[in-house]
Amino acid sequence: MDLPRLISQMTLEEKASLCSGEDFWHLKCVERLGILEIMVADGPHGLRKQARGGDHLGMKKSVPATCFPTAALLASTWDRELVYNVGQAIAEEALQEQVAVVLGPGANIKRSPLCGRNFEYFSEDPYLTGEIATQHIRGMQSQGVGASLKHFAVNNQEAYRMMIDAIVDERALREIYLAGFETAVKQAQPWTVMCAYNQVNGTFCSEHAELLNGILREEWGFAGLVVTDWGAINDRVKGLAAGVDLEMPASRGFNDAKIVAAVRAGKLDERVLDRAVLRLLELIFRGQQNLRPDYHYDAEQHHQLARRTAGEGMVLLKNEGELLPLAPEAKIAVIGAFAQAPKFQAFGSSMINAHRAVNALDEIRQHARGSVTYAPGYALNSDAVDPALIEEARAAAVAADVAVVFAGLTDAYESEGFDREHMRLPDNHNALIQAVAAVNERVVVVLYNGAPVEMPWVGQVQAVLEGYLAGQAVGAATADVLFGTVNPSGKLAETFPLELEDTPAFGHFPEGPVSVEYRESIFVGYRYYDSARKTVLFPFGHGLSYTSFDYSDLELSAAQMEAGEPLTVTFKVKNTGSRAGKEIAQVYVHAAQTGVFRAEQELKGFVKVALEAGEEKTVSVALDARAFAFYNPRSSDWTVEPGAYEIRVGASSRDIRLTGELEIDGAAPAGPEYPAAVTASLAKGLIFDEAGFRALVGRPLPGNTVDPRQPLTLNSRVEDLQHKPIGRILYRLILRQMDEILPITGTEGDPQHTQQMMMRKVALDLPFRSFAIMNDAVNPVMVEGMLEIANGHVLRGMRTFLNGRRMNLGMKQK
Repeated sequence: MDLPRLISQMTLEEKASLCSGEDFWHLKCVERLGILEIMVADGPHGLRKQARGGDHLGMKKSVPATCFPTAALLASTWDRELVYNVGQAIAEEALQEQVAVVLGPGANIKRSPLCGRNFEYFSEDPYLTGEIATQHIRGMQSQGVGASLKHFAVNNQEAYRMMIDAIVDERALREIYLAGFETAVKQAQPWTVMCAYNQVNGTFCSEHAELLNGILREEWGFAGLVVTDWGAINDRVKGLAAGVDLEMPASRGFNDAKIVAAVRAGKLDERVLDRAVLRLLELIFRGQQNLRPDYHYDAEQHHQLARRTAGEGMVLLKNEGELLPLAPEAKIAVIGAFAQAPKFQAFGSSMINAHRAVNALDEIRQHARGSVTYAPGYALNSDAVDPALIEEARAAAVAADVAVVFAGLTDAYESEGFDREHMRLPDNHNALIQAVAAVNERVVVVLYNGAPVEMPWVGQVQAVLEGYLAGQAVGAATADVLFGTVNPSGKLAETFPLELEDTPAFGHFPEGPVSVEYRESIFVGYRYYDSARKTVLFPFGHGLSYTSFDYSDLELSAAQMEAGEPLTVTFKVKNTGSRAGKEIAQVYVHAAQTGVFRAEQELKGFVKVALEAGEEKTVSVALDARAFAFYNPRSSDWTVEPGAYEIRVGASSRDIRLTGELEIDGAAPAGPEYPAAVTASLAKGLIFDEAGFRALVGRPLPGNTVDPRQPLTLNSRVEDLQHKPIGRILYRLILRQMDEILPITGTEGDPQHTQQMMMRKVALDLPFRSFAIMNDAVNPVMVEGMLEIANGHVLRGMRTFLNGRRMNLGMKQK
């Protein structure tokens, strides 16, 4: 189709109208020109398709779909082919539901274990993130369904996420926070990239021309469409000029009108609009062409894929005395309410209406030939320790050969919309584990959680299985691993620190309400722990098996080479145990000679190899020039320093089995010239002090002080109304409206109550510019009036508000 010709037939108003959604989930159509609407739906670990008019965060039910394991577990498989298959399956479900684009995957870095949305993200490492995201996208798009890579960029906390300014130095930005996106864009070309809510170094992502037009399009060659996260637009005209093609959800015409006005006033070149419309039409027609009206997927096949994926990604953290796998004839005490009511996903926009949920208790009973007893141990809707439930659990454990305790994080602990306050399990979960361990020496702990937790009891139990949030087949997969039907092969895609105070972002996560300072720079996750020689609970890349593996015969394709040349790393892996298994061999690069600060080592390659008992294979990992490079702010490019490098091959970042030396030749490049304050700060430790960080960033830091006496603006939060005398009245009226739209029911701790409180918090945390878009009861004019009233201009504000209300009524009548 001749799209430029089609655009020439459109009116200015029609072109502008395409730049925002029809509603929450559909793009607009222009019927007279044969431009039909397409639908998008949430992901990323399954399809969350809602009916027209549905909300963004999942309070309204979506169509039944397969709930696959969340990204935290998916990355722990380290299995490119398996991740590709999951992407394919999600696309197949989208095809049945006539969905053209699925919103996912998320490629944000796990800067802190506390981020409430970490379960949706892959890793603390950008290389692993990029590899897994690439396969997820490729699998999905192989079926003709578009992916939406998100949230671009530096979206690492939920607190104040709609307006927080992420202050990050250029090297950390490029080496840590953009690198995973870069890999996925270059290798997979997602149909769309979703820009994040937050600001990066003073500019909203939705109007960040350097990020969108510069880095994403011009530098990385992204050819698709940029869409906002829902309600992320700050200034629509600036956003369009910066590279945002599509605003979601519907702006109800208000922002479309601003685009039209800007073009007519000569403030926006119409060619910029035309380029956005061209990308929109490419997406719309591509989506329409690939829909298959009569397509149906095999739900049972997808369930079995979810089961296999969960089994491949669960991580055996500890197995003292080879307690696992369980003997089927053993007397087993299954303890913990999660065994019967599993936590297999978390609340938010990714919450799937799962076809079914398989619990571990039933599956253990199917595997076992001996007796299986059950005790809940704790209440699901409370953190309080219940002595009666603890005593019942102790009695069950005393009578058993082995006790399997199920614990983890409840809905109140992790979700989109808020960050965790600590790394502890609920008190009653910890108390249960310790009570059971006191009466039985053979204890297995199974964890269902989306992010690392502290384990004060880890020395008292013999085995720990990290089950993460494993999707609808969680119970079957757990039993498969516990009884050895599946030999565990998952490895951690993130470090489990001993305690929160050990984390590199501690003291600077989360921050707000104005900004968050990334004081640790490039020292994120294992890059920090390994460089600081800090003891951890379980290191990055760690994971045990029911067999054992030996590494040998490391060979490098060159012992000396020129900067910019690739290297092939070859070695042998042998299964030295008595059963078949899979090993994930990891390749790290250590710069032995460097003129800039660098991490002790960085993951630059990995391979997952399946081996029968006694089998040995030779494997190869290719490293390109970027494997040896750092990002040089002075040249605005990647730089390989000449000198000595060490290639390290291991089973984790702390279990290096083989090493090889490499010399890279070439002229020494002109590196960054860091101010003295940077060097002085580094000499004190790897976390920059204020003076060193300010010098590293190269500009004044915005701080975190908000003067409540200043007038409220469109970027003030709804909660900020409480700072103004008249605003407090408006705030109470909004709460009253929310009681009607989002009533709080049930008792504290109930899943429904938790979800409702989360939705209430998200709504009150919205900036007014987003409140006007995400809430059908108001529009931007009404919100402008509310702000005028709250700021003391009561009569003028009332007139503005009533004018906006008349506009709303007129729209509803149409």
